[in-house]
Amino acid sequence: MQTMTFCVPCLFGLEGLVGDELKRLNLSNVRVEDRRVFFDGDFAAMAKANLCCRMGERVMILLSQFEAKSFEDLYQGMKKIPLEDFVPKDGAFPVKGYSLDSQLHSVPDCQAIVKKAAVDRLGAKYGLSWLPETGATYQIRFSIMKDRCEIFLDTSGVSLHKRGYRAVANEAPLHETMAAALVNLSRYRGRDFFWDPFCGSGTIVIEAALAALNRAPGLNRTFAAQKWACVPQEVWSQAYQEAKDGEYRGDYRILGTDIDPASLSIAIANAKKAGVAKYIEFREGDATKLPLPAERGVIVCNPPYGERMLEQRAAQQLVRSFGRHLKFADQWNKYIISSEPEFEHWFGKQATKKRKLYNGRLQCNVYMYY
Repeated sequence: MQTMTFCVPCLFGLEGLVGDELKRLNLSNVRVEDRRVFFDGDFAAMAKANLCCRMGERVMILLSQFEAKSFEDLYQGMKKIPLEDFVPKDGAFPVKGYSLDSQLHSVPDCQAIVKKAAVDRLGAKYGLSWLPETGATYQIRFSIMKDRCEIFLDTSGVSLHKRGYRAVANEAPLHETMAAALVNLSRYRGRDFFWDPFCGSGTIVIEAALAALNRAPGLNRTFAAQKWACVPQEVWSQAYQEAKDGEYRGDYRILGTDIDPASLSIAIANAKKAGVAKYIEFREGDATKLPLPAERGVIVCNPPYGERMLEQRAAQQLVRSFGRHLKFADQWNKYIISSEPEFEHWFGKQATKKRKLYNGRLQCNVYMYY
């Protein structure tokens, strides 16, 4: 199989974690940039990354890079790309993209130019004046930054944070990729007691269970490239089998608690759909009053933010009460994500370490106590 360059975009602040993850998957030539990570490989590497990457948002083939200061530059650069190597005569090839700090600032116009170039290229190669686009989807994505254009083909389809287990969420869910990152930062490997006192719809504890089991997060979903004629089906069947063969077996102590019974019902349903319900215990309870469930362990949680579900003052008081409750829990390592700028003041203790992340567009810090 030919070697290609792949790009894995990610949430801001997760680049290093995603890079380390791709290296652990034994992918080649991994290099980290702002909000994305690159690696080289064939279709087998692409399938493995889609199935097993916990913290990246999607896997895209880098088709070309070129300077685009005019629409003519964009058209000619796009038209040179051998799309026919991937897209068959009936393939659908919609276009999405963005432009930042560039002379070509109109995204709709850029979309139209990229689409026209693709149509002209494929029409000429297949000898067709009209392309039906009734087959599988080959999503073209472009980015233009400082007049430098990059063209990608999206192999994932729906973003990788959509694992297939969260049909319903509560009011302010955490992305699965961010939840996986918090679990990763906590260094939880399945040996310690794991507790999320504000579990909501269960995303953090479900990601903890998947990590403990070493279960590939993409096993319960499909990917765009599974329908591509250019990708042999045995690539996918082999990747699925390798992922299943790599799973661990064991007993894990994972607890999710929440004060809201409706959220707990959603969490239980999500855990069942993810296939990890037997590894997680769910209980109703107030995080500021519940007794510690074990002598030592790891707490990873996402308390309600003032910007989201509670008024800011109420959120601050909640953090204060939670901090007082955990004042003497020195045997527990704590990893708490919050957008509250004075979190440490309200929690009552300076963090051992802080890490800036973005939960979507919301700037947060992970406050680590260990």
